[in-house]
Amino acid sequence: MARPRFLAAAAFAVALGLATVAAPAAGIAQDAERPKLDFAGSVTWLGMVPVLFAVDKGYFTEAGLDVSLQVVLNSSDRVRALTAGSVAFSNLGRTTVISEMARGNASFYYFANIDDSPGSEGCWARPGFKSFADLKGKKIAANTSAEITMAGLLAKAGLTSSDIQYVNLPPNEMQLALSRGDVDAACIWQPILDGLKKAVPDGALLGTDKDTEMFERFGTMSAPDIMIISRKLVEEDPVSAGKLAAAVMKAADFVNANPEEAAQTVAHYFRQPPEAVLAGIKGFTYYGTKDWPEHMRKHGEQMDYLAGWLAESGKIPVKPDVRAWENTAFVPKP
Repeated sequence: MARPRFLAAAAFAVALGLATVAAPAAGIAQDAERPKLDFAGSVTWLGMVPVLFAVDKGYFTEAGLDVSLQVVLNSSDRVRALTAGSVAFSNLGRTTVISEMARGNASFYYFANIDDSPGSEGCWARPGFKSFADLKGKKIAANTSAEITMAGLLAKAGLTSSDIQYVNLPPNEMQLALSRGDVDAACIWQPILDGLKKAVPDGALLGTDKDTEMFERFGTMSAPDIMIISRKLVEEDPVSAGKLAAAVMKAADFVNANPEEAAQTVAHYFRQPPEAVLAGIKGFTYYGTKDWPEHMRKHGEQMDYLAGWLAESGKIPVKPDVRAWENTAFVPKP
């Protein structure tokens, strides 16, 4: 879900590839015997906050693990890093994960969803368009997960993608395209959605992912993140895998209870002041230890539904059995 996300570090250019950011807790000595289980994540998306917090607060070190952040901005590159053995786990868009399943990539399991932000994707139209019905035959730009939101909103209007002129645009090109009239509407996530509103202030919001069947069914955004972990690690060292999962969920619990401290702790990753990160965090819901088995049941169902949509839409060659990649046996029970 590859999915570019909340561009909290829009002015911060991170080279693509694997840039390691180590941040052990103060006063805790490094132990060469601890398993090295790095995390591939982005510093442009606040869904990563629980894992980043766990790194900085030493939750992994306390669990006897050696975990550093490897900055990998693109979801597809994160999967490749895990498949190559460069990292042990990641948090990334599930459209990418499902695409890898369809290709038969058996290097990982998915085991948790720790962040979601329904309402953060939407479609903004130029003046004169008040609904998706008005956009029949018109040009609509979207990209990756936002295309799923677009399709859901079209369906609400009794339309399909064949009823419009779909334009696949990179997110950073949408604002200019909409303001110039190259497209009549654009569907994208925050904060780029707010940028569209500023570019065409007299336009109209035609809907968000909360107005789609996906949200009605599952209460999630169209394609939320999913946590994946090395299958080799789980099968060869389930104890370390369990400690890793427990540290992540512990951090999510802390972020929910103490968002101000969390924002202070992780703001340096996003090159933003803590108050800006805090404002972004408040637009997210983080999921930790509370009711996680039921939460994962819902996300397993959503993954299966999304896989069907991707196959029917021709985005992937075949619908994979997503449950074959689900493994929560190593996750400590609540």
